[in-house]
Amino acid sequence: MKLDDLLQHSSEWLKGTGPYSDIVISSRVRLARNLNNIPFPHRMNKKQAREVLDTVRLAVEKVDFLKNSLFLELQQLDNLDKQFLIERHLISYEHARPDNQRGLVLEENEVISIMVNEEDHLRMQVMQSGFNLQEALNIINQIDDSLSQHLDFAFSPDWGYLTSCPTNTGTGLRGSVMLHLPALVMTRQINRVLSAIAKLSFTTRGLYGEGTEASGNFFQVSNQVSLGHNEEEIISNLNALIKQVVEQEEQTRQHLLTHQRVMLEDKIWRSFGILKSAFVISSQETIELLSMLRLGVDLKIIKGVDRSVINRLFLITQPAHLQKLENKRLSSQERDTKRAEIIRKTLESVG
Repeated sequence: MKLDDLLQHSSEWLKGTGPYSDIVISSRVRLARNLNNIPFPHRMNKKQAREVLDTVRLAVEKVDFLKNSLFLELQQLDNLDKQFLIERHLISYEHARPDNQRGLVLEENEVISIMVNEEDHLRMQVMQSGFNLQEALNIINQIDDSLSQHLDFAFSPDWGYLTSCPTNTGTGLRGSVMLHLPALVMTRQINRVLSAIAKLSFTTRGLYGEGTEASGNFFQVSNQVSLGHNEEEIISNLNALIKQVVEQEEQTRQHLLTHQRVMLEDKIWRSFGILKSAFVISSQETIELLSMLRLGVDLKIIKGVDRSVINRLFLITQPAHLQKLENKRLSSQERDTKRAEIIRKTLESVG
Protein backbone atom coordinates (compact mmCIF):
# COMPACT_ATOMS: atom_id res chain seq x y z
CA MET A 1 0.00 0.00 0.00
CA LYS A 2 1.13 3.52 -0.85
CA LEU A 3 -0.05 6.84 0.53
CA ASP A 4 -1.74 7.82 -2.74
CA ASP A 5 -3.79 4.59 -2.63
CA LEU A 6 -5.91 6.22 0.08
CA LEU A 7 -7.48 8.46 -2.55
CA GLN A 8 -9.41 5.49 -3.92
CA HIS A 9 -11.61 4.99 -0.87
CA SER A 10 -13.32 6.99 1.87
CA SER A 11 -11.92 7.36 5.35
CA GLU A 12 -13.59 5.26 8.02
CA TRP A 13 -14.94 8.42 9.68
CA LEU A 14 -16.93 9.33 6.57
CA LYS A 15 -18.36 6.02 5.37
CA GLY A 16 -21.86 6.98 6.53
CA THR A 17 -22.67 3.54 7.93
CA GLY A 18 -23.20 2.09 11.39
CA PRO A 19 -25.70 2.84 14.20
CA TYR A 20 -27.24 6.35 14.22
CA SER A 21 -25.05 7.30 11.26
CA ASP A 22 -27.36 10.19 10.33
CA ILE A 23 -26.15 12.02 13.45
CA VAL A 24 -23.08 10.11 14.66
CA ILE A 25 -20.42 10.38 11.98
CA SER A 26 -17.82 8.22 13.67
CA SER A 27 -16.59 6.72 16.93
CA ARG A 28 -12.92 6.71 17.90
CA VAL A 29 -10.96 5.14 20.73
CA ARG A 30 -7.36 6.15 21.34
CA LEU A 31 -4.74 4.74 23.70
CA ALA A 32 -1.63 6.61 24.82
CA ARG A 33 1.43 4.48 25.57
CA ASN A 34 5.10 5.17 26.24
CA LEU A 35 8.14 2.91 26.18
CA ASN A 36 9.86 2.16 29.46
CA ASN A 37 13.27 3.75 30.16
CA ILE A 38 13.03 6.29 27.32
CA PRO A 39 12.11 9.93 28.10
CA PHE A 40 8.71 11.16 26.96
CA PRO A 41 8.75 12.80 23.49
CA HIS A 42 9.08 16.38 24.77
CA ARG A 43 12.25 15.39 26.68
CA MET A 44 13.96 12.92 24.38
CA ASN A 45 16.80 13.67 21.93
CA LYS A 46 16.98 12.70 18.26
CA LYS A 47 18.82 9.45 18.98
CA GLN A 48 16.15 8.38 21.43
CA ALA A 49 13.39 9.39 19.00
CA ARG A 50 15.06 7.23 16.35
CA GLU A 51 15.20 4.35 18.82
CA VAL A 52 11.46 4.63 19.44
CA LEU A 53 10.72 4.63 15.70
CA ASP A 54 12.86 1.58 15.05
CA THR A 55 11.55 -0.31 18.09
CA VAL A 56 7.92 0.33 17.16
CA ARG A 57 8.51 -0.63 13.53
CA LEU A 58 9.94 -4.03 14.56
CA ALA A 59 7.03 -4.66 16.94
CA VAL A 60 4.44 -3.73 14.32
CA GLU A 61 5.89 -6.27 11.89
CA LYS A 62 5.15 -9.02 14.44
CA VAL A 63 1.48 -8.13 14.99
CA ASP A 64 -1.05 -9.89 12.73
CA PHE A 65 -3.50 -6.97 12.92
CA LEU A 66 -0.88 -4.71 11.38
CA LYS A 67 0.97 -7.00 8.97
CA ASN A 68 -0.37 -5.18 5.89
CA SER A 69 0.07 -1.72 7.36
CA LEU A 70 2.07 1.18 5.99
CA PHE A 71 4.88 2.63 8.14
CA LEU A 72 5.55 6.28 7.29
CA GLU A 73 8.33 8.49 8.59
CA LEU A 74 6.89 11.98 8.53
CA GLN A 75 10.20 13.76 7.94
CA GLN A 76 10.22 12.05 4.53
CA LEU A 77 6.82 13.52 3.60
CA ASP A 78 6.20 16.99 2.22
CA ASN A 79 3.71 19.43 3.74
CA LEU A 80 1.02 18.45 1.24
CA ASP A 81 1.18 14.78 2.26
CA LYS A 82 1.02 15.75 5.92
CA GLN A 83 -2.03 17.96 5.32
CA PHE A 84 -3.59 15.07 3.41
CA LEU A 85 -3.19 12.85 6.48
CA ILE A 86 -4.65 15.54 8.74
CA GLU A 87 -7.69 15.86 6.49
CA ARG A 88 -8.25 12.13 6.81
CA HIS A 89 -8.02 12.35 10.63
CA LEU A 90 -4.94 10.11 10.70
CA ILE A 91 -2.49 12.55 12.29
CA SER A 92 -2.85 15.70 14.37
CA TYR A 93 -1.59 19.19 13.57
CA GLU A 94 0.94 18.69 16.36
CA HIS A 95 2.23 15.51 14.74
CA ALA A 96 2.72 17.28 11.40
CA ARG A 97 5.32 19.64 12.87
CA PRO A 98 8.77 19.26 11.29
CA ASP A 99 10.76 18.87 14.53
CA ASN A 100 12.07 15.51 15.74
CA GLN A 101 11.46 12.12 14.15
CA ARG A 102 7.81 11.16 13.92
CA GLY A 103 6.07 8.16 12.39
CA LEU A 104 2.68 6.82 11.41
CA VAL A 105 1.52 3.22 11.27
CA LEU A 106 -1.49 2.97 8.98
CA GLU A 107 -3.61 -0.15 8.46
CA GLU A 108 -4.87 -0.48 4.88
CA ASN A 109 -8.55 0.18 5.69
CA GLU A 110 -7.71 3.22 7.87
CA VAL A 111 -9.56 1.69 10.80
CA ILE A 112 -6.30 1.41 12.76
CA SER A 113 -3.54 4.01 12.92
CA ILE A 114 -0.71 4.74 15.34
CA MET A 115 1.08 8.05 15.67
CA VAL A 116 4.67 7.51 16.83
CA ASN A 117 6.44 10.26 18.81
CA GLU A 118 3.55 12.69 19.05
CA GLU A 119 2.75 13.78 22.64
CA ASP A 120 3.42 10.18 23.68
CA HIS A 121 5.60 7.53 22.08
CA LEU A 122 2.50 5.78 20.74
CA ARG A 123 -0.98 7.16 20.14
CA MET A 124 -2.99 4.16 18.95
CA GLN A 125 -6.30 4.95 17.28
CA VAL A 126 -9.23 2.85 16.10
CA MET A 127 -12.01 4.50 14.10
CA GLN A 128 -15.46 3.10 13.43
CA SER A 129 -18.21 4.60 11.29
CA GLY A 130 -21.39 5.50 13.19
CA PHE A 131 -22.05 5.06 16.91
CA ASN A 132 -19.80 2.09 17.66
CA LEU A 133 -17.51 2.87 20.60
CA GLN A 134 -17.61 -0.64 22.04
CA GLU A 135 -16.39 -2.25 18.82
CA ALA A 136 -13.59 0.33 18.58
CA LEU A 137 -12.60 -0.49 22.18
CA ASN A 138 -12.59 -4.22 21.46
CA ILE A 139 -10.27 -3.77 18.47
CA ILE A 140 -7.86 -1.42 20.19
CA ASN A 141 -7.57 -3.70 23.23
CA GLN A 142 -6.50 -6.55 20.95
CA ILE A 143 -3.88 -4.32 19.32
CA ASP A 144 -2.66 -3.11 22.71
CA ASP A 145 -2.39 -6.68 23.99
CA SER A 146 -0.49 -7.77 20.88
CA LEU A 147 1.96 -4.87 20.94
CA SER A 148 2.56 -5.26 24.68
CA GLN A 149 4.05 -8.70 23.94
CA HIS A 150 6.83 -6.99 21.98
CA LEU A 151 7.07 -3.57 23.65
CA ASP A 152 7.84 -2.71 27.28
CA PHE A 153 5.29 -0.02 28.15
CA ALA A 154 5.87 2.44 31.00
CA PHE A 155 3.49 1.35 33.76
CA SER A 156 3.07 2.05 37.47
CA PRO A 157 1.19 -0.31 39.79
CA ASP A 158 -0.20 2.76 41.57
CA TRP A 159 -0.96 5.07 38.62
CA GLY A 160 -1.39 2.79 35.64
CA TYR A 161 0.08 3.63 32.21
CA LEU A 162 2.34 6.68 32.38
CA THR A 163 1.72 9.46 29.87
CA SER A 164 3.04 12.92 29.03
CA CYS A 165 -0.21 14.58 30.13
CA PRO A 166 -1.38 13.66 33.66
CA THR A 167 -5.04 13.57 32.56
CA ASN A 168 -4.27 10.59 30.31
CA THR A 169 -2.47 8.62 33.03
CA GLY A 170 -4.22 5.42 34.11
CA THR A 171 -5.81 3.64 31.19
CA GLY A 172 -4.41 6.18 28.71
CA LEU A 173 -7.77 5.92 26.97
CA ARG A 174 -9.73 8.63 25.26
CA GLY A 175 -13.01 7.90 23.52
CA SER A 176 -14.49 10.45 21.15
CA VAL A 177 -17.52 10.70 18.93
CA MET A 178 -18.02 12.97 15.90
CA LEU A 179 -21.54 14.38 15.79
CA HIS A 180 -23.48 16.26 13.10
CA LEU A 181 -25.84 18.62 14.98
CA PRO A 182 -27.34 21.09 12.48
CA ALA A 183 -30.79 21.23 14.11
CA LEU A 184 -29.38 22.15 17.52
CA VAL A 185 -27.24 24.83 15.86
CA MET A 186 -30.13 26.23 13.79
CA THR A 187 -32.39 26.51 16.84
CA ARG A 188 -29.57 28.04 18.92
CA GLN A 189 -29.72 25.29 21.50
CA ILE A 190 -26.16 24.16 20.87
CA ASN A 191 -24.50 26.38 23.49
CA ARG A 192 -26.77 24.99 26.19
CA VAL A 193 -25.90 21.46 25.11
CA LEU A 194 -22.16 22.16 25.00
CA SER A 195 -22.31 23.77 28.43
CA ALA A 196 -24.02 20.69 29.87
CA ILE A 197 -21.37 18.46 28.26
CA ALA A 198 -18.58 20.50 29.87
CA LYS A 199 -20.20 20.29 33.32
CA LEU A 200 -20.14 16.50 33.03
CA SER A 201 -16.33 16.62 32.53
CA PHE A 202 -16.39 15.92 28.82
CA THR A 203 -14.81 18.19 26.24
CA THR A 204 -16.00 19.37 22.83
CA ARG A 205 -13.76 20.20 19.88
CA GLY A 206 -14.13 21.02 16.22
CA LEU A 207 -13.85 18.95 13.08
CA TYR A 208 -10.08 18.43 13.36
CA GLY A 209 -9.77 17.94 17.09
CA GLU A 210 -7.85 19.91 19.67
CA GLY A 211 -7.43 23.59 18.92
CA THR A 212 -10.01 23.67 16.11
CA GLU A 213 -13.42 25.32 16.04
CA ALA A 214 -16.65 23.66 15.03
CA SER A 215 -17.50 23.99 11.35
CA GLY A 216 -20.21 22.41 9.25
CA ASN A 217 -22.15 21.75 12.47
CA PHE A 218 -19.66 18.99 13.37
CA PHE A 219 -18.60 18.51 16.98
CA GLN A 220 -16.20 16.01 18.59
CA VAL A 221 -17.13 14.99 22.13
CA SER A 222 -14.61 13.09 24.27
CA ASN A 223 -13.69 12.26 27.86
CA GLN A 224 -11.30 14.69 29.53
CA VAL A 225 -9.72 12.46 32.17
CA SER A 226 -8.48 8.88 32.14
CA LEU A 227 -6.98 8.65 35.64
CA GLY A 228 -9.23 6.96 38.18
CA HIS A 229 -11.57 5.37 35.62
CA ASN A 230 -11.38 1.98 33.94
CA GLU A 231 -11.90 1.55 30.21
CA GLU A 232 -15.43 0.18 30.38
CA GLU A 233 -16.50 3.01 32.68
CA ILE A 234 -15.11 5.67 30.36
CA ILE A 235 -16.84 4.18 27.31
CA SER A 236 -20.09 3.56 29.20
CA ASN A 237 -20.25 7.16 30.42
CA LEU A 238 -19.49 8.52 26.96
CA ASN A 239 -22.10 6.22 25.40
CA ALA A 240 -24.76 7.47 27.81
CA LEU A 241 -23.92 11.10 27.09
CA ILE A 242 -23.93 10.66 23.31
CA LYS A 243 -27.30 8.92 23.42
CA GLN A 244 -28.75 11.98 25.16
CA VAL A 245 -27.27 14.38 22.60
CA VAL A 246 -28.50 12.21 19.71
CA GLU A 247 -31.98 12.17 21.20
CA GLN A 248 -32.00 15.97 21.50
CA GLU A 249 -30.87 16.38 17.90
CA GLU A 250 -33.53 13.91 16.71
CA GLN A 251 -36.27 15.72 18.63
CA THR A 252 -35.12 19.10 17.32
CA ARG A 253 -35.06 17.85 13.74
CA GLN A 254 -38.61 16.58 14.15
CA HIS A 255 -39.69 19.92 15.67
CA LEU A 256 -38.27 21.77 12.66
CA LEU A 257 -40.06 19.42 10.26
CA THR A 258 -43.35 19.88 12.09
CA HIS A 259 -43.30 23.58 12.97
CA GLN A 260 -40.74 25.28 10.69
CA ARG A 261 -40.72 23.09 7.60
CA VAL A 262 -40.79 25.96 5.08
CA MET A 263 -37.79 27.65 6.67
CA LEU A 264 -35.95 24.32 6.92
CA GLU A 265 -36.62 23.31 3.32
CA ASP A 266 -35.68 26.79 2.08
CA LYS A 267 -32.30 26.60 3.84
CA ILE A 268 -31.63 23.09 2.53
CA TRP A 269 -32.66 23.78 -1.08
CA ARG A 270 -30.72 27.08 -1.15
CA SER A 271 -27.61 25.19 -0.05
CA PHE A 272 -28.22 22.54 -2.68
CA GLY A 273 -28.74 25.21 -5.36
CA ILE A 274 -25.45 26.93 -4.61
CA LEU A 275 -23.53 23.66 -4.54
CA LYS A 276 -25.03 22.53 -7.83
CA SER A 277 -24.43 25.80 -9.69
CA ALA A 278 -21.36 27.51 -8.18
CA PHE A 279 -18.23 27.89 -10.30
CA VAL A 280 -16.05 29.11 -7.42
CA ILE A 281 -16.45 27.96 -3.84
CA SER A 282 -14.22 28.04 -0.75
CA SER A 283 -13.47 25.12 1.54
CA GLN A 284 -15.32 26.64 4.48
CA GLU A 285 -18.44 27.46 2.47
CA THR A 286 -18.42 23.94 1.05
CA ILE A 287 -18.41 22.38 4.51
CA GLU A 288 -21.30 24.57 5.66
CA LEU A 289 -23.41 23.92 2.55
CA LEU A 290 -22.69 20.18 2.47
CA SER A 291 -23.78 20.04 6.09
CA MET A 292 -27.21 21.34 5.11
CA LEU A 293 -27.35 19.03 2.08
CA ARG A 294 -26.55 16.07 4.33
CA LEU A 295 -29.38 17.11 6.65
CA GLY A 296 -31.74 17.33 3.66
CA VAL A 297 -30.80 13.81 2.56
CA ASP A 298 -31.11 12.39 6.08
CA LEU A 299 -34.58 13.96 6.43
CA LYS A 300 -35.55 12.69 2.94
CA ILE A 301 -36.21 16.24 1.76
CA ILE A 302 -33.66 15.73 -0.99
CA LYS A 303 -33.74 12.38 -2.77
CA GLY A 304 -31.59 10.73 -5.38
CA VAL A 305 -28.25 11.15 -3.59
CA ASP A 306 -26.70 8.79 -1.07
CA ARG A 307 -25.20 10.00 2.19
CA SER A 308 -21.92 8.31 1.29
CA VAL A 309 -21.65 10.53 -1.82
CA ILE A 310 -21.97 13.66 0.31
CA ASN A 311 -19.47 12.29 2.80
CA ARG A 312 -16.97 11.70 0.01
CA LEU A 313 -17.45 15.30 -1.14
CA PHE A 314 -16.55 16.45 2.38
CA LEU A 315 -13.27 14.63 1.99
CA ILE A 316 -12.13 15.15 -1.60
CA THR A 317 -12.95 18.87 -1.69
CA GLN A 318 -10.47 19.66 1.06
CA PRO A 319 -7.29 21.49 -0.06
CA ALA A 320 -4.75 18.67 0.09
CA HIS A 321 -7.13 16.12 -1.42
CA LEU A 322 -7.85 18.38 -4.38
CA GLN A 323 -4.16 18.74 -5.08
CA LYS A 324 -3.50 15.03 -4.68
CA LEU A 325 -6.33 14.28 -7.12
CA GLU A 326 -4.89 16.75 -9.63
CA ASN A 327 -1.37 15.53 -8.90
CA LYS A 328 -0.04 19.08 -8.75
CA ARG A 329 0.05 22.16 -6.54
CA LEU A 330 -2.94 24.45 -6.91
CA SER A 331 -3.31 28.07 -5.88
CA SER A 332 -6.18 29.02 -3.60
CA GLN A 333 -8.20 30.31 -6.56
CA GLU A 334 -7.50 27.15 -8.58
CA ARG A 335 -8.64 25.01 -5.65
CA ASP A 336 -11.87 26.99 -5.30
CA THR A 337 -12.58 26.52 -9.00
CA LYS A 338 -11.70 22.82 -9.05
CA ARG A 339 -13.74 22.22 -5.91
CA ALA A 340 -16.85 23.76 -7.49
CA GLU A 341 -16.33 21.70 -10.65
CA ILE A 342 -16.15 18.42 -8.72
CA ILE A 343 -19.29 19.26 -6.74
CA ARG A 344 -21.27 20.26 -9.84
CA LYS A 345 -20.36 17.05 -11.65
CA THR A 346 -21.22 14.94 -8.63
CA LEU A 347 -24.63 16.55 -8.11
CA GLU A 348 -25.62 17.17 -11.74
CA SER A 349 -28.04 14.21 -11.85
CA VAL A 350 -29.71 15.05 -8.53
CA GLY A 351 -32.91 17.09 -8.11
